[in-house]
Amino acid sequence: MATVTPWEVSGSVDYDKLIEEFGTKKISPALREKLVSLAGEDNVMLRREFFFSHRDLDLVLKDYEAGKGFFLYTGRGPSGNMHIGHLIPLVFTKWLQDKFKVNLYIEITDDEKFLHKKNLKWEGVQEHSANNIADIAAVGFDPDRTFIFKDSEYAANVYPLLMQTARKVTFSTAKAVFGFTNETNIGMVQYPAYQMVPTFFEKKRCLIPAAIDQDPYWRIQRDIAESLGFYKTAAIHSKFFPPLQGVEGKMSASMGGSAIWLTDEEKTVRKKVMKYAFSGGQESVEEHRKKGGNVEVDVSFQWLKMLFEPNDKELKRIESEYTSGQLLTGELKQILVDRLNAFLAKHREMRERVDVDKLMYDGKLAKKMWEATYKA
Repeated sequence: MATVTPWEVSGSVDYDKLIEEFGTKKISPALREKLVSLAGEDNVMLRREFFFSHRDLDLVLKDYEAGKGFFLYTGRGPSGNMHIGHLIPLVFTKWLQDKFKVNLYIEITDDEKFLHKKNLKWEGVQEHSANNIADIAAVGFDPDRTFIFKDSEYAANVYPLLMQTARKVTFSTAKAVFGFTNETNIGMVQYPAYQMVPTFFEKKRCLIPAAIDQDPYWRIQRDIAESLGFYKTAAIHSKFFPPLQGVEGKMSASMGGSAIWLTDEEKTVRKKVMKYAFSGGQESVEEHRKKGGNVEVDVSFQWLKMLFEPNDKELKRIESEYTSGQLLTGELKQILVDRLNAFLAKHREMRERVDVDKLMYDGKLAKKMWEATYKA
C-alpha cells in the first residue's frame, strides 16, 4: 500500500488512483497539445507523461491566450544538499518560464525545515539554504523575472498578507489535511499559511509545477483564495523520480545510496549506478541474451525515459536492444552514467558563474519585491 503525503512517499504508487484520491485531473492529450502549441516547443517530460496531472491548467492557458498572463511559483525545503530528484521539477519550471516569459517566485522554506527537522540547528539550515539557492540559481532562470527568497528574510514584507491568510485557515482544517497532532509544535501549525502566501504575489492565476505529494497545500489555498480577492492557484503535477534501488517510492535524501547528489563526482556517479541501480535484466549474460530485459522495472531505463534521453528514436533503440537481449545491463547503466555526468558537469559550470544576488536582491523583479509590502 502506497503512502503519499508532503513528508513521506513510499510503496508502489498508482497514479490514476492518486488522481482520483486527490481530486485532480489527468492531463489529456488535447490539453497537452494546447500547452505545447502555446509554448511553441514540445517538452520531453510532457511528451512522456512525467508531468501527468493538473488543477486548472486549462484556465491558465485560457488566461494566457486572453492576454491576462499568469505567474509561476515553486520552492525548496533546505534540509540538506540537493540531489537529481530535487532538480527535475525546477528544470521543467525553467522551460515554462522560458517559453511563456513569466515571473517566477521560489520560496526557500528555512523556517519549515527548522521546525520540522528536530535534528537541525538554525545555523545548519542557513548553510543548507545558501547551498541550495546556488544550485537552484544554476538551473538558469531569467534574472529579471525571478525572485528567490528565504522565508526568514522576507517575512516582514508579507506579514500583513500572512496574517490575513492564517486567519482564514482553522486548526481543524490544518489538522485534517496535514495530520497535525497535540505533539506538533505550533510553528508547524502556522507554517502552511506562509506556503500559500506566494500564490497571492500577483493578481493573476498562479501555476505551481511540483510533485503531486505537495498538492495538499494548494487544496487549502483554493478554499480561501477567492475570499481574499485572489485566484485559486493552478498546479501541474509530476510523478516521483524513483530511487536507484527500485521504481517504487521516490528518491530520498535520507537514503544516501538511493540518490545522485549534485555534488557527486564522475567516479561516484558511475559507482552508484553500477552498484545500486535496480536492473530489469536477467541473472546471467546467457539468460539475458535469450530473454532480454524488462524496461518497466529497470531504473536506468526509467531515468533515461523521464529526462536523460530526450531523443525518442534513440530511446526506442535502447528499449528495443535491451528487451531483445542485445544490450546488456552494464551497457545500459553506462549510457545513463554518461548522460548523468554530462548533466551534472553543465550544472556545476552554471553554478560557478551564476549571479545569485541578482535573483535574490538585485534583479528587476527582486528589487520590486523588496520594495513591496504585501497586503490582502
